[in-house]
Amino acid sequence: MNNFLKTEFPPLDINESLARGIAAFFILPLDPSVEAAEDVKTAVSEAVTNAIIHGYRDKSGTVEMELSLDGRELTVVVRDRGAGIEDIERARMPMFTTRPEEERSGMGFTIMESFMDSLAVESAPGKGTAVTMKKRL
Repeated sequence: MNNFLKTEFPPLDINESLARGIAAFFILPLDPSVEAAEDVKTAVSEAVTNAIIHGYRDKSGTVEMELSLDGRELTVVVRDRGAGIEDIERARMPMFTTRPEEERSGMGFTIMESFMDSLAVESAPGKGTAVTMKKRL
């Protein structure tokens, strides 16, 4: 089964749950285990939250999410055109956050990486960030 979906939404906190739901329904035809579905929803939640909180920092813009299935392999891309990341390796370190005043845990990338089979991050300061995650279902 090959399938593709692209959606976009404003960087509002309420849209994090929308993105989780879209991802869950997108993989439903594959009859994933409950654990696999929860893994995908958690990773999507972290990626979208990062785009909202760190990408736009309370500014307007659009979060894009692309989902694709190639057989049983899911690819999720979450993209913003916001602040971008100066040092991707540092940002991927556990406990690193650019918003400590908001009591952010700094575990977003670590969580995404632990729940998905692969994680790639592309970013440029002032141009935004794209997070690509893959999982075999």
